[in-house]
Amino acid sequence: MDINRLYFWYIIRLYSKNVLAILFGLSFVFSLIDYLGSANEIKGSANGHILYIYYISQKALSVVYPLALVFAVIMTKMSMVKQNTIGALHSFGYTKIRLIVPMMLVAFIVYLSFIWLQTTSFANSDENAFALRTGQSASNSKNLFFKYDNTYVYVDELDAITKQIKGLSLFETKNNQVLYTMKAPYASFDGKSWVVHDGKMKTNIYENDILKRYNESFHKTFVTLKGYKPTIMESLQSGQDMTLIDAFGTWKLLKKQKMDTTKVRATIYEKIIFPLFIFGAIIILFYKIPSYTRFANSAIVSAFAIGGTLVLWGVLMGFGRLGASGVITSEVAFGLPIVVITSYALYLLSQKEKLF
Repeated sequence: MDINRLYFWYIIRLYSKNVLAILFGLSFVFSLIDYLGSANEIKGSANGHILYIYYISQKALSVVYPLALVFAVIMTKMSMVKQNTIGALHSFGYTKIRLIVPMMLVAFIVYLSFIWLQTTSFANSDENAFALRTGQSASNSKNLFFKYDNTYVYVDELDAITKQIKGLSLFETKNNQVLYTMKAPYASFDGKSWVVHDGKMKTNIYENDILKRYNESFHKTFVTLKGYKPTIMESLQSGQDMTLIDAFGTWKLLKKQKMDTTKVRATIYEKIIFPLFIFGAIIILFYKIPSYTRFANSAIVSAFAIGGTLVLWGVLMGFGRLGASGVITSEVAFGLPIVVITSYALYLLSQKEKLF
């Protein structure tokens, strides 16, 4: 086999092995701590406990995978330094940037894999764990109030699983006048819109902008709220536990309705933008960690690298919380730190490799 392919696959295998070991190790610790704190609250038999661990481990994987990708770089570099593999590869003319490429490729594949998982039910794992812990479905939302075109909507209770609403009130307005009000005991989602059943409507009659009387009518069925999926309506309350597809749909719909999109944008950026710091971190760490053991104590270097990564991760998480709460815009909260980290990584490359 060509030596170029040998080095490439050697680094991919070594880095991938370290990623898997760290990823499952971190997720196991995360899941164990959560389970030990919630075991007494979990409803049901032993199957319920197993399911809870399964769901919470999915949540753990989605949270810690960026850390695992960065920690694996530290482990891989230190392993290669200890075995003097770095020196051997450098002697064959392999630059650091060529050694980084295989790790960047693996990290990119893992990143894309988790982005894809966030478009599936994997994104709802925390919601499923909550249901097992509390004995009630997290998909049941109560007292929702939002705007749909010129109509204000109040929902007593929404069940996203059965796709039904219990208790629905509609108020359509125009030019500061209430055109009609409708109350219905329940409504169901047909895949595109909500079908209101047994609705009682009061239509106001105005003369010279003064309310004179109203007419009452009964509607066996009444179609409204086009495009408002149950998951979208849930997000109006929490903005969490959405798949990326639902999150983008919610963002588009809320923007059309001229409603606040802060929480939804933060959810999308947290899933897509936040993990991008790993690519800048990989470059920075690989260049900053000494390539020869005689230049530094490996234990101290590893400790500082891991500690620095945790501090960086915490700072980024803090910015994310500020963006989700609206203290600063989500674009700044999630985008600015990534730009700074990536810019420094590129600067480091330009200095070390003379690329620019």
